[in-house]
Amino acid sequence: MMAQMRLEVVKKRTMLRRKLGEEGGDEEGIKPTNFHAIMWNISCLFDSILHINWSDERWLHRATPRPDLTVGDASSEEAQNGIPLGRLTALSYGAGHMLNDITSACWFTYLLLFLTDIGLSPRDAAIVMLSGQIADAFATVFVGELIDRFGHFKLWHAGGSFLVAVSFSSVFGSCLFCKIIGSNSPTLQTIGYSIFAAIFNVGWAVTQVSHMSMVNCITLDPTSRVALASCRNAFTMVANLSLYAVALCVFSVYNSRASADIKIQYRWIAYLSIFIGCFFVVLFLVGVKEPRLKQEIQCKKISRLSWAHWFKKILYYQVALVYTLTRLVTNVSQALLAFYVTNELGMSDSSKALVPAIIYICSLLVSVILQEIRWSGWRLKFFFTAGAILWVFSGAGIFVLPPSKHNYIYILSIIVGAANALMTVTGISMESTLVGEDLNGCAFVYGSLSFLDKLSCGLALYALESYEGSSDVSVNYSITRYGVGAVPAACALLSAVVTYTMKLTDSSSIPLVEPLIA
Repeated sequence: MMAQMRLEVVKKRTMLRRKLGEEGGDEEGIKPTNFHAIMWNISCLFDSILHINWSDERWLHRATPRPDLTVGDASSEEAQNGIPLGRLTALSYGAGHMLNDITSACWFTYLLLFLTDIGLSPRDAAIVMLSGQIADAFATVFVGELIDRFGHFKLWHAGGSFLVAVSFSSVFGSCLFCKIIGSNSPTLQTIGYSIFAAIFNVGWAVTQVSHMSMVNCITLDPTSRVALASCRNAFTMVANLSLYAVALCVFSVYNSRASADIKIQYRWIAYLSIFIGCFFVVLFLVGVKEPRLKQEIQCKKISRLSWAHWFKKILYYQVALVYTLTRLVTNVSQALLAFYVTNELGMSDSSKALVPAIIYICSLLVSVILQEIRWSGWRLKFFFTAGAILWVFSGAGIFVLPPSKHNYIYILSIIVGAANALMTVTGISMESTLVGEDLNGCAFVYGSLSFLDKLSCGLALYALESYEGSSDVSVNYSITRYGVGAVPAACALLSAVVTYTMKLTDSSSIPLVEPLIA
């Protein structure tokens, strides 16, 4: 069967070479460029492995060089024609956010737990997180503006990744500021950890904005843009699972509850997370070329898009609200989940890694499935709404779940994982739909929306932690239950309502009938 498939592919290639040679007036056939030579040599192998059914018309469309593009520039040609991207490009792009993802998972899952374990009050711990979120929020806006002005996505990405790598270990470790001052008071600890939290989040923002802005500049094909977002989300799940595997190993080796041992635990988690993340950053830098589509369009459109251009669009406010609510759903629930399973449900310490792992395994599976869907505007709205509805029901279950029924949290975790993937992938893809082909302002869009995301998450967690232990809260329903169940469910419901009012258009030069990743 495989031999027959290869024979058919060879026959098609031979006939196509002759056809191209006749049309080009070359008796020996078309003289391949670098791009053509590469494609002719490896396409048969990829067709056999991936079972891709290329039609002659589609291949002719791919193989015919365009005079307005640089010869041999495959990435530029795919971007201009809106042709679905290759798997290697999509996977390399998704790997580029692994360092951010694994450190972010540690930030939201364990930061509050770490700071309270070493002696800080819940309010002081929330201040540390809020300082980082505020620094991240403002950095995204300025970084977005600078990227729009000067470009060079990969350079910004590399610089941000370096800043994340060198500062993250100080967020989870001894207070360097306290050692310099010679005091270990709670106030100085709060200030010291807040400083490195801010530095870490500035680097995180630089990496995030540059990485997300690349989506619209890599390709014009809307289906491939969703593929990139889906790959990015899939690698986010891998990063989270990697973190929980690392944490489980570290907690098994260092199981003491002394403050010094706690710092050692999280320092090792930070070091291993940085090593894993940096490995994937290198893969991204090697596997993804600097997008030229933005530069080519800037040559055609001399004037840059002003901020007012986006503020005049109703869709901008709708997408901003939906994206912010989506991040509130995922981040707030993640930040308080460890407290919920141990303090509210009375489960063992292993549940702090097991329950989040189930969530992200389910999210990973759903993200892979989403890569095979042919996307349009109404499908984005449908799948996002489906994820929001799932979160409403699972959030209600989490809110009322009694400790005696704690095993049901595993079922709810499966639903939450699927809902997170549905909302995250489609929510990010709505940003790409908003930008469309207006590439001269894409970084501002991603930066401004990330500003709202970081600021809202920081303020929400600060508000929740400030009321932790308050006598005004109902005995049956603690702040942790509100944070993990009620608040995300309410945000999901509101985001579904806003999504229903959206008018998403399919801005594409070709219909959405291409496979997701060619």
